[in-house]
Amino acid sequence: MSSADEAVPAFDLSTTPLREVNQALHAADLEGEYVIENPRGAHNVAVGLDAQVKVTVNGHLGYYAAGMNQQAEVVINGNAGQGVAENMMSGTVHVTGSAAQSAGATGRGGLLVVDGDVGARCGISMKGIDIVVGGDVGHMSAFMAQKGRLVVRGDAGDALGDSLYEARIYLRGTAKSLGADCVEKEMRPEHLAELAGLLKAAGFEDDDPASYKRYGSARTLYHFTHDNEY
Repeated sequence: MSSADEAVPAFDLSTTPLREVNQALHAADLEGEYVIENPRGAHNVAVGLDAQVKVTVNGHLGYYAAGMNQQAEVVINGNAGQGVAENMMSGTVHVTGSAAQSAGATGRGGLLVVDGDVGARCGISMKGIDIVVGGDVGHMSAFMAQKGRLVVRGDAGDALGDSLYEARIYLRGTAKSLGADCVEKEMRPEHLAELAGLLKAAGFEDDDPASYKRYGSARTLYHFTHDNEY
């Protein structure tokens, strides 16, 4: 570990093996702030954190960045590959660039913010996580999303919310198509307030919540019926 500023220890992935960095970030007495430099698209950076610390990564990351995050605040100053914040439990993950497919997959809690665009299957099988996307999302986003909120400031690809359960989708742009059992729903005052809070938390408080549409489950796929027989 090296640091130009003793108050913010820095890890340089061009000279320090990733395993050593991740092990250091799992120390039992971890606290404060940390910086990771020169990630160069490395996979599995800052995974499984479980402490109230802030970790800033200066550069692009590969697969599963900040996966399984608990408590920590992770800021990625760049783009992230597949599965960023996968299975996140709590805390925040902020990607200042764009993210590849399956961002926030199976997430159970916390807040994922991506300032740019996100690829296919954003929020797939989400179970309580909140995801705010500054740009567009790809096809099959919120597929089988069970709980949580997905906010998209741009457009969505095909089959948005396919096989949705009780997660809520707020979309400012246009969906290329809606998936099975996903329908537009009324934006009541409580939803406007909820959305305003999410936008503020993600740094987009200037957006007008009334410019968004809400989508949710029509609840027609919950039970087996004879119509589904082969």
